[in-house]
Amino acid sequence: QVQLVESGGGLVQPGGSLRLSCAASGFTFSDYAMAWFRQAPGKERELVARITSTGRSTNYAGSVQGRFTISRDNAKSTVYLQMSSLKPEDTAVYYCATYQGRLVGYNYWGQGTQVTVSS
Repeated sequence: QVQLVESGGGLVQPGGSLRLSCAASGFTFSDYAMAWFRQAPGKERELVARITSTGRSTNYAGSVQGRFTISRDNAKSTVYLQMSSLKPEDTAVYYCATYQGRLVGYNYWGQGTQVTVSS
């Protein structure tokens, strides 16, 4: 069955960096675009970044543009989110998800990993 397992979250000071990983299994990873979302307490889940199946194209939420980088390694069936210059408002649970276009949308999700930015 499809599995997405996030890792790499934790506590980091403002201005610090973290790299999240999402290991995929149970499907042909290289056929799917992938995305990272986040959800802060009391807020709706928001799209952070998305990457095409080949990795050639990416897009980002305005709030993370220039600070976060999404990438993927199709040989390892893993998508990454490199986060730098972290701010307290980046605190959230981060989820990875598969994307199958506008009709299907985001159809498989991981369980999430907590990122806390605090001094």
